[in-house]
Amino acid sequence: MSRGAIDIALSGGGVRAMAFHAGVLRFLAEHGELERMRHISTVSGGSLLVGLVFQRAGMRWPSSAGYLSTILPAVRELLTTRNLQASALRRLLLPWNWRYLISRANVITQVLQDSWNVRATLSDLPATPVWSINGTTAETGRRFRFKSSGCGDYRLGYAEAGAFPLAQALAVSAAFPGAIGPLAIKSDQYTWRKRPNWGAPASAEQEIQLPYTRLHLYDGGLYDNLGLEPLFDMGQQRAKSDGAMIIVCDAGAPLETGFDTSTLNPLRMKRWLDLASDQQRALRVRSFINALAHGLPGAYLQIGSPAMDRLKKVSHSGTALPWLTAVQSTAAAQYTTSLSQMPADTFDLLCRHGYETAHWNSLAYPYLADPIGPGV
Repeated sequence: MSRGAIDIALSGGGVRAMAFHAGVLRFLAEHGELERMRHISTVSGGSLLVGLVFQRAGMRWPSSAGYLSTILPAVRELLTTRNLQASALRRLLLPWNWRYLISRANVITQVLQDSWNVRATLSDLPATPVWSINGTTAETGRRFRFKSSGCGDYRLGYAEAGAFPLAQALAVSAAFPGAIGPLAIKSDQYTWRKRPNWGAPASAEQEIQLPYTRLHLYDGGLYDNLGLEPLFDMGQQRAKSDGAMIIVCDAGAPLETGFDTSTLNPLRMKRWLDLASDQQRALRVRSFINALAHGLPGAYLQIGSPAMDRLKKVSHSGTALPWLTAVQSTAAAQYTTSLSQMPADTFDLLCRHGYETAHWNSLAYPYLADPIGPGV
């Protein structure tokens, strides 16, 4: 198999997603694949992980060797010793933070800056690989993205925002309604530009005035928890850019069965949101898997998928390897979606599960030049 570029999407899912994705990156690093990264698209926990990777690598994407020797151990240490959620709640007790009781993304920003030392701005990010940090614009209902070159969504327009704090962009990507809440930015602090119509050349961009004095930016998972849209065209079922494989890492929590139908149950609203989110995710997954079945280079790596079951379906001899059991895989997928400190053994389970998910997929549906490699 040729060794072209890699476009990768890392889903949301709090610290569960961070640990799972860390294991996927470990597998890719052991095969020397991190150097092939062209575009990274992230949501929520995926955004937090990549932000931490860049911060620990001096605002550069690490080499495969560097990730294995330095970055992965640092990620493990931080996730098992620092509690972002508890730190944010403690900060809300400070009088000057009371104004953020409803919109707590600002407090998450403070914690990321102080606890993780994420003090860079968007302009500090390297040009390659391209990193799309995805949120959701409340005013338009569209994907709001941050890149090193700026921010915006296709309905609003785009603005240069090199001085925008990276920690704030990460907080936006994780700003789930109810749990964290939106981050509001003043639109008049930026110069917005937009093309007059879809498909117009970049040279046709015009300066515009937004109809909103503030933009309220939520978790990217509200729009696309996979982070797939920057990489893949669902309608045409093809990659948006040629010359790369697309790897989708899905660490979203599975939809739980059962429902308390009590009229006064406050969780009824959450259940409606979960149902809607599960359906839009399923549509994206079906479109992407259908494209894979018709020749699109890439892989779909889903949390909770037991290696033995999948390899048996394709009669692969890899079933002889010491994989996690189905019970362990399910336990990994059911770990809570939060930003709390994670027990070391839980991080190791999720990281191993991410590693094994990338591994067994490479055996059952080869997407790497060397599907076996050093992990066996």
